[in-house]
Amino acid sequence: MTEPPRPPDAGDEPTTPMSGSPGQAGYPPPGGYPPPGGAQPPPAGYPPPGGYPPPGGYPPPGGQPGVGYPTGGYGAPPPGYANNEDKTWALIAHFGGAAGMFLGGGVLGWIAPLVAMLARGSQSPTVRAHAVAALNFQLLWSIIALVGWVLSCIVIGIFVGIAATIIGIIFGIIAGLRANEGQLYSYPMSMSIVK
Repeated sequence: MTEPPRPPDAGDEPTTPMSGSPGQAGYPPPGGYPPPGGAQPPPAGYPPPGGYPPPGGYPPPGGQPGVGYPTGGYGAPPPGYANNEDKTWALIAHFGGAAGMFLGGGVLGWIAPLVAMLARGSQSPTVRAHAVAALNFQLLWSIIALVGWVLSCIVIGIFVGIAATIIGIIFGIIAGLRANEGQLYSYPMSMSIVK
């Protein structure tokens, strides 16, 4: 069974913030909106004692350690590296060389190791060692790939270009994996073009 509808002012309905009539407890507040007298008062504790920004900068002095900004370092650097940035640049040299061989048809593998050497090699001997090893290897195999592509008018030349590209990719990935572990990889079939 259902109840018959009630008149709107029956008085036994609960008042919710949206159901009250003007002037009663509920909505809208007495006096209208916004409240007379301007803006709302600021929340307790604002502005902070001593002014804004707090004296001493951020984080405010006397704060709890571990709350807000990090209080220490981000852990120990990876093994074989002075810091995380050195590891990143070593990985750029090796994996970037492999990616350059893949994307550049076997002739652009030397670009990423060169960038790593120029960007970070003068600041970190570890990065320089990784970048020089990758650069020497990728230069040699990029030259071989270029010769193979130039000689591609002869049937055997295309196989040389493809083989040089594949070799550059494979050994670039292997060197990148070793660099991730903090080891300097000695490329096979390489020569010292850059010192």
